[in-house]
Amino acid sequence: MTTLDADLRRVATAAPDKEALVAGDRRLTFAELDAAASALAARLHALGVQRGERVAILLPNGVEAAIAIYGTLRAGAAFVPLNPTIKADKLAYVLRDCEATAIVTDDQLAPLADEARAHAPSARHTLRAEQAADARGTRSCAAASVSWPGSARSRPAPTASAGAPPISLDLAAIVYTSGSTGRPKGVTLTHANMTFAAGAIVAYLQMRAEDRVLCVVPLSFDYGLYQLLMCVRVGATLILERGFAFPGRVLELLARECVTGLPAVPTIFQVLTAALGTTPDLPHLRFLTNTAAALAPATIEALRAAFPRARLYSMYGLTECKRVSWLPPEQLDTRPDSVGIPIPGTEAWVEDEAGDRLPPGEVGELVVRGAHVMQGYWNDADATAQRLRPGRWPWERELLTGDLFRQDADGYLCFVGRRDDILKSRGEKVAPREVEAVLHAAEGVRMAAVVGAPDRLLGEAIVAYVVPHDGATLTPAALRRHCAAHLEDYMVPARVELRDALPTTPNGKVDRRALAAEAAATPAVR
Repeated sequence: MTTLDADLRRVATAAPDKEALVAGDRRLTFAELDAAASALAARLHALGVQRGERVAILLPNGVEAAIAIYGTLRAGAAFVPLNPTIKADKLAYVLRDCEATAIVTDDQLAPLADEARAHAPSARHTLRAEQAADARGTRSCAAASVSWPGSARSRPAPTASAGAPPISLDLAAIVYTSGSTGRPKGVTLTHANMTFAAGAIVAYLQMRAEDRVLCVVPLSFDYGLYQLLMCVRVGATLILERGFAFPGRVLELLARECVTGLPAVPTIFQVLTAALGTTPDLPHLRFLTNTAAALAPATIEALRAAFPRARLYSMYGLTECKRVSWLPPEQLDTRPDSVGIPIPGTEAWVEDEAGDRLPPGEVGELVVRGAHVMQGYWNDADATAQRLRPGRWPWERELLTGDLFRQDADGYLCFVGRRDDILKSRGEKVAPREVEAVLHAAEGVRMAAVVGAPDRLLGEAIVAYVVPHDGATLTPAALRRHCAAHLEDYMVPARVELRDALPTTPNGKVDRRALAAEAAATPAVR
C-alpha cells in the first residue's frame, strides 16, 4: 500500500515536466513540486521535526500550501490544515491540542501564528514561505519556485538519517472539524485512510492525467484538500483559486485553463448559475461534483443547461471518512433526491437505535465500513467511542455517522437530516431538509434554509430563510401557503423571511448556526 508522498515521487519521476499546479500567474511542474517538497522537508528536519510529529499549515490556496502539505509528509510528519480565517484563540487551542511542533505560514499570517504560538508551548517554530519573483504566465512555462528560510531548491531529499520514511499505517493528517460543543475535534487519518479514499473517488470520477481541476474551495476543507491529493495521484493539474468572490473570474478560468473538472458546494453553484448570461463555450469541462448539501432541482436544471457536456456527480461524505457515497450521473433523473451508493470498496447501511439493520424505506442512522474510516478523534477518547464501534473483525471499527438516511431496495441512499438538526415542533419531529425541498420547488426560490427557534407553545418554531431569484416576486404569506399545500401542518414554517443572501461558513456551506441564533433572537410572531 502506498503513501501520499509516494504518489508525488512516482508522478514526478514518470512525468517531471507535467504541469502540477497553477495559482494566479504561478505554475509548477511535478518535478518542481517534488523538489520544493524535499527542500521544506530538509528544513523541517534541520529544525528538529521528527517522524510522526504534527506541523500546522496556515496558508491560503496557492502553491505554498501544496508544497507545505507534501513537504510535511516527506519529512515523515503529519500535516494539520487550517483555514486562514481562523482566530488566534482557536488557533492556539488547535496547536495545543495536536501538540504541533511547527507552523508553516506566510508573511501576512505570521503575526497571527506567533500570537497563537505564544499560548502553545509545543509549537517551537514558525516557517514563512518565500515567493521567488519569476512569474511568467504562459501555460507551458516552468515558472516560479518556492523556497523556505534556510533552504534551497537544490537541496537533496531527506535521507534515512533524518528518520525512516512513513508507511501506510502512519498518521498523515489531523483535520479539525467543528464539534457540537463548539470545540473543534481533530479527525486522525493515516496514509492508508487517505490514499484509499482518494483512489476510490478517482475511480468513480474516472479521473486521468489529462484532467485539469479548478479548486475554489480551501485546501483546509477536506473537499478542497482531496482535489490536491487526487490530482497528484493521477498526475492531473490542479488550478488553485483563493476563493469564490467573483463568478466571472471562475468562468474566465474555466475557459482559459481548459478546465475539465469543477468541484463545488450548492451555494457556489447557485451563485455561478445565477451570474450566467448565456451558455459559456466550455468544450473541455467534463465533470462537476457537489457535496456538503443536496442540490435543489432548479440548480440541477440550471447546471445542465449551462454546462451540457459535463456529467454532474452528487455525493455525500463527512470528514471522519472523507466520502461515503456517490450518485452515478445517469441516475440523477430517476433518483434526484439520492446521494447514491457507497463508494468503491466500502459498505454503508441504515440501522435503528438498537443497532439492527432497517428494511428499505425506513429512516435510521447511517453506518459506514471501509478502509477510509478515521482512526478516531485526537486526544478525545469519549468522542471517539461515540462515533466508532467494534466492527465485523477484531481489527476494524465502524463509523456511526450521526446522520439520518433512508435506503431503497437497490441500495441507493437518501439523506434525511443530521440527527442534531432534527427539530421538534408540536411534539412532532421535523427534518429541515424536507421543508427546504418543498420551498425549493416553489417558483422563484433560489435558496432556502430552515432552522428552529425556541417557542413557548410549539417547543420549536419552524423558521425559513429564502433567497428569491433575481426579478422574482415572493411573499412570506405565499410561501407559507405553498408549504401548507405540500406538508403536514406541523411542518409549515411559522415564519418565513426573505433575504438577498444567506450567511455562509468559510467552506461555502450555509451557516445554519448563525441563522438559528438569529431566529432565536427574533421574537415570535403570533
